[in-house]
Amino acid sequence: MGNFSVLGQGILKVSALRQVASPAEAHRIIADALPPLLVSVLSSADLEHMRQELNRVPDLPSRPRLRKDDWLGAIGVFLIVVLTTFPVAIPFALIRDARLALRVSNGIAIVMLFLAGYAFGRQAGHRPLGMGLAMVTLGVVLVAITISLGG
Repeated sequence: MGNFSVLGQGILKVSALRQVASPAEAHRIIADALPPLLVSVLSSADLEHMRQELNRVPDLPSRPRLRKDDWLGAIGVFLIVVLTTFPVAIPFALIRDARLALRVSNGIAIVMLFLAGYAFGRQAGHRPLGMGLAMVTLGVVLVAITISLGG
């Protein structure tokens, strides 16, 4: 959905860019579409070059369409959600005592949160152990809130 939105916004911005009369207004539309750091290093000539190139883009679609990569990404997210549910659900299939199964499930979820936080920390260039522990803390707080509410 994020890609769909970005594609739609791009179509709307290029359409707006083509409808304005003044180059200054076109430069503002382009600058608003770019990250502020990038805009800070661009000159008016750079923005004008972008405007001219964007005006040369042939036939824009009237609305965004999902591409193959978007569908594959959606399937990937679906599989991640489904597959990460199984380890948390397994205790309920193997342990007869529902309360014990719930606590084992909570423990598995907390371990998974640590592993996900650790991996995220490594990927983001942040301290993996700190990120893993932060995720565990968040998980413990959420479990404590759930238990206090009768869960």
